[in-house]
Amino acid sequence: MDFPEASDLLTKSCPTLADIAREAGVSSGLIRQARLDPKASSYRSPPPNWRQAIAKLARGRAAELERLAEELEG
Repeated sequence: MDFPEASDLLTKSCPTLADIAREAGVSSGLIRQARLDPKASSYRSPPPNWRQAIAKLARGRAAELERLAEELEG
């Protein structure tokens, strides 16, 4: 594995707000609104399953990163 491939795999492993939305089954717009200050007029509550969605993404990405580290370390 060369540097460009390894760095691509590392940076690709970072979940995005779109990934969170997809995992939670809601729109990206709702996720963006849920990140606003609750006092903002366009604030929306996060989806009820947000903790499970983010945990699942984190565990999946952690496994990908562990495999990458193991391959690089040989």
